[in-house]
Amino acid sequence: QSTWGILGQSSTSTMLSRSTLLRHPRQLFARCFASKTAPVNDALAGEPSGPSMNTPVPGPKSKELLKRMESYNQDYRTIYFFLDLERSKGNYAVDADGNSLLDVYGQIASLPLGYNHPALLEAAKNNKFLSVLAQRPALGIMPPTDWPTNLEKSLNSIAPKGLTETFMACGCGSSANENAYKAVFMWYRQRERGGNPTQEDMESCMLNSSPGSPDLSILSFDKAFHGRLFGCLSTTRSKPIHKVDIPAFDWPMAPFPKLKYPLAEHAQENRAEEQRSLAAVEKIIDSAAKKVAGLIVEPIQAEGGDNSASAWYFNELRNLCARKNVAFIVDEVQTGGGASGTFWAHEQWNLTNPPDFVTFAKKLQVAGYFAKPEFRPAHSYRIFNTWMGDPLRLLQFEVILDTIRKDNLIENTKRTGQYLTENLNTLAQRYPQHIKNVRGPGTFIGFDAPDTATRDKVITQLRNKGINAGGCGEVTYRLRPALIFTPKHADIYLNVLEDVLKQN
Repeated sequence: QSTWGILGQSSTSTMLSRSTLLRHPRQLFARCFASKTAPVNDALAGEPSGPSMNTPVPGPKSKELLKRMESYNQDYRTIYFFLDLERSKGNYAVDADGNSLLDVYGQIASLPLGYNHPALLEAAKNNKFLSVLAQRPALGIMPPTDWPTNLEKSLNSIAPKGLTETFMACGCGSSANENAYKAVFMWYRQRERGGNPTQEDMESCMLNSSPGSPDLSILSFDKAFHGRLFGCLSTTRSKPIHKVDIPAFDWPMAPFPKLKYPLAEHAQENRAEEQRSLAAVEKIIDSAAKKVAGLIVEPIQAEGGDNSASAWYFNELRNLCARKNVAFIVDEVQTGGGASGTFWAHEQWNLTNPPDFVTFAKKLQVAGYFAKPEFRPAHSYRIFNTWMGDPLRLLQFEVILDTIRKDNLIENTKRTGQYLTENLNTLAQRYPQHIKNVRGPGTFIGFDAPDTATRDKVITQLRNKGINAGGCGEVTYRLRPALIFTPKHADIYLNVLEDVLKQN
């Protein structure tokens, strides 16, 4: 039995024998965690006790549904399996064939409370939900009477310090970033002109010509991912397949720091690497053919390989942007919502000057950005769409936020993340050929395989043993569980992971 075998089993006993502690020293640690996560456990009544597999994944029923989709326009080739949403519960996804998988991928980091959380199911019975389900209002022109109250109770209550402007897009992270870019360019030109657009600006923009369509740019980093819409794609640098064949803006790219792990053993090298990146950013801003109006950065490059940098680096980067009059955009589409151990990952940088923009989506269920007041466009309809948000999803987020606070889920994430990281490092010592560079705050954890083929093989094996997992970058495994993921679930994951590694 592996080290984590006992920890993955259910037990009503609170007493541990001396021999058990000697053989399984982490069990006492897990029990200490469990005592602090009672509200989480109470919310998971009815969750499966562990993975249960009837068929390989995808099973016969999923394959049958995949075959039906072959003739449709939607790309079926990305589908792992079909989900039985009604039967899924807590941290477990149940597929069409009745397989129950512990989900550590969390709908690509967008599932805050797991599946069928009782608070959300209860709230969905409310007439407020039904009224916006029956008809979706165009919020930019006729919002419901309770719209200001709903905003104040949800999004406005978690706005980063100093960012008083709230904008909601159509629902995805790409639309959040795309509209932030537009707001940056409007701010930059308004300041550059010293006032409103001129007649020449108005006429030339209709011809896609300067000065109305100015030669400005957004600076991003190698391995970054900021979405797949047209402007965002020019700042996305994670994988060629996202970009090939699509015209792109001639916007600059800076090198992101490539840190070595463990961090404590490479402090001097990593500081030099971060200084190299900062020097490159400054040089690009000073010499870019197209003036750099804004810079966008992820706290963790979640698609590009779970790459991050130190708080010192991000403070220096923010200060550099301020000195150069470049808008500083923090893309928290994937990191926002608590998985890092703080609601916003950038809180851990302790910036003295807040970002100019923070973009969000995924776990918040709605997409958009927060911004400083000077970035509000001078004229209406400049940042606009039909929906201007989604009142149904905002009500959903209000329940999610209330549950995060009531059940202390961010603290749960900190504790569970610490537990996961410590035990993944133990596994890395045991299987150094398979696990390298364990990193990440909270449960927002990544670690590396020796190569792409091994990583992809292990993910497939995990799935067939009841763990729904994912990868990113070239060789990285990424963990993106829900905020209700506890040490008990971590034990199950670690146990299955170790079993799979033994086979490779």
